[in-house]
Amino acid sequence: MPEEKTLFDNLPADLVEEVIKHTTAVGDKLIDSFQKMREERESYRALLEKSGLLLHESELGYPPLPTTCGADGSYAIERLLTVDLVAAASVVVEGLVPPSEKRFWGQPRHLVFVESEPHHPDTATVLRAMMMGGEVLLAAKAPHDLVMFDGTLTLPLIYFNQAVNKAPEVAELKCAQEFLNRAAEYLEAYAEMLQSRRSDKIFIGTPKYTTRAEIGRQLGWAPGMDDRGMLTHLLKAGELTRPMPLEPPQYEWHLNVRPLRQMAPGVERTAETILRGLQQLQVFYYKPHEHVPALRIETAASVAANKHRLAVLLQGIKHQCATAAMLEPYPLYLADRMVKALARSIPTFRQVATQRVAEHYTGDIEEVFFALHGYRSESGR
Repeated sequence: MPEEKTLFDNLPADLVEEVIKHTTAVGDKLIDSFQKMREERESYRALLEKSGLLLHESELGYPPLPTTCGADGSYAIERLLTVDLVAAASVVVEGLVPPSEKRFWGQPRHLVFVESEPHHPDTATVLRAMMMGGEVLLAAKAPHDLVMFDGTLTLPLIYFNQAVNKAPEVAELKCAQEFLNRAAEYLEAYAEMLQSRRSDKIFIGTPKYTTRAEIGRQLGWAPGMDDRGMLTHLLKAGELTRPMPLEPPQYEWHLNVRPLRQMAPGVERTAETILRGLQQLQVFYYKPHEHVPALRIETAASVAANKHRLAVLLQGIKHQCATAAMLEPYPLYLADRMVKALARSIPTFRQVATQRVAEHYTGDIEEVFFALHGYRSESGR
């Protein structure tokens, strides 16, 4: 039976009716919100033009198409009776290649970690930092002109900082040892992304969702108005907002690398480079086509302040948004599809491990199936 026909099978009929009633009321509120937005669109557009924040891609020129790739990752934890089966994967996917491109991109294009771990509440903290580390590492090594990171460029700092503080306390976890062994390498790759110093390589972050509202605050929009949602309606194809500094956090950026000093003597200099890079990040919104929502783009100041590099960035994104079937650049769309499959596949990995144990275990086979019985799965990106 199709999934949609069994969606409500395990829910009481009264509960389903009440949920439908509430969602109908929510729909009425959304209608009012959309109507208000339609009525005020012209005034918001005029305000945006008057502010001097509006640019058009034609003002920057049309450089040759760059080669592109997109990085993404995911992790999953299968909670079994006796152990946890954990997996983390990071991938980099090549974009649509320009007609004149003849370079060969060697392997690897993915990094994978699969292990059994003892039960521990902090496994996810370390595992997602490993996932993020794999993403920035692959992105830094990718031989492409434009490297797209699926998310805000500030997110790796948060994940790395949490894992550096927690991993030394959970040394019994294999993922913690793996993270500590490669932490310095992850941080160096992250610092390279934030600086984008090479003239032939541009790194950008393209978060799908963010709570930041630099433009809305500058133009006095109502607090509930989201920058990306508003600019999707206000920008025309080919338009972008003028790059501006990323909104600073409530507290100063911080990265604790003291636990890594003995393993990586130069890690403190790398941490200082990362913090300087975060303070200099620039953000803007760009609408490459009418069928694509406004894209939030974060990049280094060395890119945003350079007219030619900014034009290369825009042309790369525009070329990768070639169809209305995808609401984001092609390599990010494909990478997202790949990593989402990891969480759905973890029960299959468990079955493979169970079969292997059952084939070679000399005791009672029931012990195997009890010990490897899955209770719940956790996943994230």
